Amino acid sequence: MNQESNSRREFLLTGLAAVGLGAGCSPKKNPFGEYAGNEVKPSGEMVKLLSVDGEVIEMDKAFLKPIPDLPHVSNSEERKGIEGKKFVMVIDLSRCKNVGACKKACNHAHQLNPGQNWIKILEMQEAVTTAPYWEPTTCMHCDEPPCVKVCPVDATFKREDGIVLIDSDRCIGCRFCMAACPYSSRVFNWDEPILEKEVAAQPYSCETSIPQKKGTVSKCDFCPDMARMGELPHCVSACPNGVFAFGDMNEDSVTNGSETWRFSDLIRDKAGYRLMEDLGTKPSVYYLPPVNRNFPFESGLEKDSTGDVIPAK
Repeated sequence: MNQESNSRREFLLTGLAAVGLGAGCSPKKNPFGEYAGNEVKPSGEMVKLLSVDGEVIEMDKAFLKPIPDLPHVSNSEERKGIEGKKFVMVIDLSRCKNVGACKKACNHAHQLNPGQNWIKILEMQEAVTTAPYWEPTTCMHCDEPPCVKVCPVDATFKREDGIVLIDSDRCIGCRFCMAACPYSSRVFNWDEPILEKEVAAQPYSCETSIPQKKGTVSKCDFCPDMARMGELPHCVSACPNGVFAFGDMNEDSVTNGSETWRFSDLIRDKAGYRLMEDLGTKPSVYYLPPVNRNFPFESGLEKDSTGDVIPAK
């Protein structure tokens, strides 16, 4: 390199340094906006990154800034559903003892306020001369959902995999869907949700239904976030008696986690039925009648300190 080139290079470097100092910038500032003299210190652990120009560069891990957690799938993917699936649930009434583990697991997973149960366990009796039994109820995830038809803002929608969800970012709290639902499966969030700080800071997801929002409607969502991971809904895995079975109608298979059945055989052989079949809503939740019950009805009733039975609520 000749003397003229050296002189020119020194001039450019000196000029750039002067401009930087004149603009109030420190030469110690790194590309991520942290200063070398700050609390952030190099860790010695280098990670490879892809630059905006497509080049692979190395950077000390200590200088990387964390970004907020983002939904693992986009809103459009959440609204589309899982391709090739048709989810279905079977509830075996002969196994239900009103333990309530399904409600507790659901409430915890979805951060529901007290009293906002998406699963209700009802005391049922067909006639005076017949025996009572326990009936867990959820959203029926209908193939012809009346709630979807009345929603004016497309907050309630049906996915390709049969799951009916609510987008709380769109919900305006008109409650038309609650009036249209013949199964009374929806609840309204009248109060500000009681959320952990970490949960409240999360971006809303239709698939997890969290964080809950005041002034919106909510309901059982079939836990599609668990389905994406190949796992069962929280109510299914929490029930100690195998009351709930969940699966894919296209695969003709349902499971409660410990037992697996061919869906079509189970419904046919055990006289499966759907609630309010005459309405034409075509629910995705099927029931098996409470015959040959595993537990007497009375075993599911609460008792006070004296041992007297407390009437079911």
